Amino acid sequence: SLLQYIKNFQPQNEGITAIRVLLYGPVGVGKSSFINSVNNVLQGRMTNEALASSTTSDQSFTKKYQTYKIKKESRGNFYPFVFNDIMGLEDGEGRGVSSDDIKLAMQGHVKDNYKFNPASTLSSGDFAYNSSPSISDRVHVLVCIYSANAAQMNSSVLQKMKAIREAASDLGIPQLAILSHVDKACGETETNLRNVYRSKYLKKKMGDFSSSLGIPMNCILPLKNYSDETELKEDVDNLILAALKLMIDFGDDYAEKLCGDTH
Repeated sequence: SLLQYIKNFQPQNEGITAIRVLLYGPVGVGKSSFINSVNNVLQGRMTNEALASSTTSDQSFTKKYQTYKIKKESRGNFYPFVFNDIMGLEDGEGRGVSSDDIKLAMQGHVKDNYKFNPASTLSSGDFAYNSSPSISDRVHVLVCIYSANAAQMNSSVLQKMKAIREAASDLGIPQLAILSHVDKACGETETNLRNVYRSKYLKKKMGDFSSSLGIPMNCILPLKNYSDETELKEDVDNLILAALKLMIDFGDDYAEKLCGDTH
């Protein structure tokens, strides 16, 4: 029924082409893998669309601002939601994506294929600057991705994440978080993914994440991305679809409100 809901989904407002979901988080937490995983579930097979990196270095694999669309089974059609992946947040000043660039992206000012430059932010005269963004160009839901298996969050990365959250709050953009790699973080979940909400370890991890970033517990979604599997698994699909449904519902409500504001 979740899959059917997503297959039938249409934005409430006809003036918008797609709900835009912006993913952010530290380097190597599985942002690109999440896009690939959603694509796998919706295509009903394994795919490799967003070029995820399997190495977890401290340097971001994603360098450009890119929009990922997901093909529908009927030829030439796409689902009415898109993902934007951005360069990972790196430790230290002048490294990784700048929070100013992310703010511009949220407002729809960043064109596709803009190459992030940690040393300077995009300005209004630049070729990649979109001076008159439509409602479809804007970000409708902000999703933070963090690994359940990660060590303590670095304070400079946490500060950057908070700055992004505040910018989204100022714009009224709804926010969710994904806790990825739940299978690697907890033995109970590794043996059976259905234990994800029963695990005391994961509950504590979600609580710590909630208090450090200020995202409510019911807006933090634990899941496992597809990584080493060669075929789809129902338990993995269900967590991915549940997260996706919440993203498009939150984004849809915000986009509807934006359309109301412009009338």
